[in-house]
Amino acid sequence: MDKRYDYLNKIDKDACNLIQGLQAVQSHEGFVSKQSIAALAQYFSTPEANVEDVLSFYAQFKRSRPARFRIAVCDGTACHVKGSSQILDWISAELRIKSGETDEKSLFSLETSGCLGCCHLAPAMSINGKIFGRLDRQTTIKILAGIIHKK
Repeated sequence: MDKRYDYLNKIDKDACNLIQGLQAVQSHEGFVSKQSIAALAQYFSTPEANVEDVLSFYAQFKRSRPARFRIAVCDGTACHVKGSSQILDWISAELRIKSGETDEKSLFSLETSGCLGCCHLAPAMSINGKIFGRLDRQTTIKILAGIIHKK
């Protein structure tokens, strides 16, 4: 196996530890690449199709390199009631990507989140883990403009 995956040696090779292996790969690489799928299959002595099945079942695993700016719009109950779907639409239109997508230059990715845990700030979003709340169209566009100019 490729030396880049030596960190897997800390995990027991039993196939029931495949999720732990996927988490380790994503922690080290930021996503799970085709090469890492092959390495995991080899390490756990399981077909690549099994690795693919587990990878596709859990939403926590990413198949592509993360964007520089990862935007998550909360769609929990409080945020949804206060208009988070409009926030998502405005961001989508501004960046020309839909939820679940990354732009061509890997600068921005957009997704919805079940709950960001800040209902008192509804509607809210996070950008690279930083929370922005009490959003409206003007505030959202201003935040995006600030990020776009920083790139």
